[in-house]
Parts: sequence; C-alpha cells; structure tokens
Amino acid sequence: MYGSDARGWRGAVAGVLLASAVLGGCSSGGSGGGDDPEPHDTRTAVGQRPKGDDPYWVNPSGKAATALAGYRAEGKDAEARLVERIAREPVGQWLTPEGAQEEARGFTEAAARADRTALLVLYNIPHRDCGQYSGGGAADGDAYRAWIDKVATGIGDGPATVVLEPDALLHLVDGCTPDEFHEERYDLLKGAIEKLAALPHTTVYLDAGNPGWQRPEALAEPLRRAGIDAADGFAVNVSNFESTERSIAYGKDLSRLVGGKHFVVDTSRNGNGPATQGDPGERWCNPPGRALGEPPTTRTDDPLVDAYLWVKRPGESDGTCKGGPKAGEWWGAYALGLAKGH
Repeated sequence: MYGSDARGWRGAVAGVLLASAVLGGCSSGGSGGGDDPEPHDTRTAVGQRPKGDDPYWVNPSGKAATALAGYRAEGKDAEARLVERIAREPVGQWLTPEGAQEEARGFTEAAARADRTALLVLYNIPHRDCGQYSGGGAADGDAYRAWIDKVATGIGDGPATVVLEPDALLHLVDGCTPDEFHEERYDLLKGAIEKLAALPHTTVYLDAGNPGWQRPEALAEPLRRAGIDAADGFAVNVSNFESTERSIAYGKDLSRLVGGKHFVVDTSRNGNGPATQGDPGERWCNPPGRALGEPPTTRTDDPLVDAYLWVKRPGESDGTCKGGPKAGEWWGAYALGLAKGH
C-alpha cells in the first residue's frame, strides 16, 4: 500500500552526503534564524526551511529535488515552479531492507550538519501490506529484529524522528493479516519501540491508521499491546488523503483512549481530501484530483498534535494502479498534479 523504491540506495546516500556538504555553505539552513521562508529562485539549490517553523531536514538529493534540477536544465520553468513546492519541503526517508544502517547514519548525519532532524520511516514488518502493491518485508521475526538493531546503530545519537510501520496495526484490525502472525507482530513492534525510544535524540510515532478505515476504538487496544506507552505517540493518515481536520478529530479520540498520547498527521497529499469516485477498494491508490496539504510544521496550534509531516513523499506512486509505476517510484505527472491542485 505504501511502498518505497529500494533501488540504488548506496548511490542515494552517497549523493545525500555530498550534496549536504556542498550545499552547507550556500543554502539557508544554518541556525534557522536567517532561513528564507519564501520559495527559492528556481535557479538556486534547494535549502532548509525555517527551523522555528519546521525542524525537519530537507534532502537536497531527494527525488523531487532531482526532478526539479531536470526541469531547470531543460528550461521548463512552469514545471520547475510546481515541483519545487515538493522539493523544498522535508519528507520522510523510507529506509530500505538492504541498506538501513548506512541510510539511517547518512540521513541523520546530514540532518545534524544542517542543524535539523531527520524524518525516517520504517516499513519492513514481516508479511507487510498483506502481499498487495507494497508486499514484502523482513523474512521473519528474527530478521526484523536484526534490521531494527541496524537502524538503531545507524541512528546512534543523531537527531531523528521515526514513523514506525505504516499499516502494521491496521492490517491486524481489518483481518488482512492472518491470525497466526498477530502475536509476533505485537512483539516486534513493542521491541522496535523500546529499542528506538532508548536512543538519546530519537522520537518514535507508531502508525495508527486513518479515520477513513477504522474507528478509534478499534485501534486503542492494538496500540496498547504494541507498546504505545513507551513511544512518543502515534501517527495518523500516513500515505492517505483524509483531511487534516478529520485526522485531528480521529487522533484526539484515539488519544483519549491511550492515555493522552500526542500524535502527528501526514498532510502530504490531503489538500483536497479523499477521493469519492471510483472503486472504493482502491480510492487510496493514486487517486486523481488530489493536492498537497499543509506544509510540514511543528506549529500546529494544538497541544496534542506534535507536527504536520509529509511522511509519504508526494510524487511517488502508491502502486501499479491507474497507470502508475511501482510503489515508491517517482511519477512526474502525478507530482505536478498534486502541486497544481495545491
């Protein structure tokens, strides 16, 4: 359902380290006080957002930034202006099964040099996505625990916020994941929370679905069984399109059921709300007519909402539906549509 493109991770991390070093002296991402909140000139490099509004790191080598550079090189100014609306914002870095330790280290070190925090997404639970567009995950529980150990080693004492396992709990509740895997999944999630929360500068939010798929009451006990007490909170609307208003209402209802835990909202593509046409079972997958949502920020004006985040990277496909490429691959036409809708 969510997906990430695992190809070329070594080159991607190397590019991040090189670009962050090169851009360190020319971007506006120093202390935060002098950051330029306005869109950058399309001829200049992608920099950091004002730290006071958003402490999260903008990847200067992300797919949107690469697409932006391509449009600029081709003289496509209109397209460049649109895709810059994505490239200039911090988005989630979805760690791959093969290179998680190196990626986590590379992203957090680059973020630290920019005086920002890396936003990392962990999506490798066994039997992931019930074999759908983003099916896969670790081979078994032991492989997952070893993977989490590598992620934790990579982060170390670096600055990171982790969104843990999109849809892992939801697919326990909706019956998609077979019963024989439930106890193991709870144990794996609890262990991952404990391992990551013990790191000195890491915050952890466990995914808790969205208001379009389940009632808060259905997720409360699974969250407790998965160890939400040890996490900083939970995440809602990851990779989905529910409105911010509805997501906050859902999050607040769920918070009341799990001891007042804080939460974050994925606003990456919810500017026009969810799709209402087409097959109800696939309205989540590359729906047309959607738009970018509120820009990422920690200034939410709500004490329970820690941040609006772009966990899903706008412009990356949900899967091979509606003419899209594989899950996690960049889809330029869809990216431009999201930016136009904004």
